[in-house]
Amino acid sequence: MSLTYTSYVSQIANIMAVKSDTEQFQTMLPGMIDYAEQRIYRELDLLNTVVRDSTLTLTTGSRNFTLPVTTNGPFVTVQGINVITPSGTTAEVGTRNALQIVVRDFLDTVWNSNYGAALPKYFAMIDQFNIIVGPWPNANYYAEVIGTIRPNALSPTNTSTFLTLYLPDLFIAASMIFASGYQRDFGSQADNPAQSQSWEAQYEKLFASANGEALRKKFAGPGWTSLSSVANPPNR
Repeated sequence: MSLTYTSYVSQIANIMAVKSDTEQFQTMLPGMIDYAEQRIYRELDLLNTVVRDSTLTLTTGSRNFTLPVTTNGPFVTVQGINVITPSGTTAEVGTRNALQIVVRDFLDTVWNSNYGAALPKYFAMIDQFNIIVGPWPNANYYAEVIGTIRPNALSPTNTSTFLTLYLPDLFIAASMIFASGYQRDFGSQADNPAQSQSWEAQYEKLFASANGEALRKKFAGPGWTSLSSVANPPNR
């Protein structure tokens, strides 16, 4: 059964055996949601968090590129970058040229100036928000960035998320780990120090099944076999 913000709050309050309209509960609620969401998004490699953005261009004669900011905020991780050719052509109609990730030292040594500018072939991360490319671009090429973002948090105005729709049990378990820590110092469960460990164990069980499903979505599960291995089975 999927959840909404209202039903989520109701379930958590019911499990905690507290009233959801108390000042203490309402103060704790945003932190609980943030803990549960951030933990799940960091530990599960969900396809739902992967986005593509090709709104910005590399600048002729400059190896520096600032990653775009999506509607959900900045990229958390970068999984790949494509340079679109011909120059000035968008990703929808152009040709994608995948850049290879390398270390910064390589680009600083091999392409340390704009001499021999050409279509970039490599990129290196500088920090969370910036990269450099090599060779330095000889035209203004659109860059398509593929990576992960943090979806908008569950809130009274964002009443459902991927987690509440497809992983409500895991979301509840992660929330209760935080809530149990809160109740150690306040609430009816203060005399139960094992509560947090119990929810942690439940979370780990649910995480294992959720991770298996996430892997199958990416054709990376234990039951998936690549076409190449089917076409060329091992000798027996």
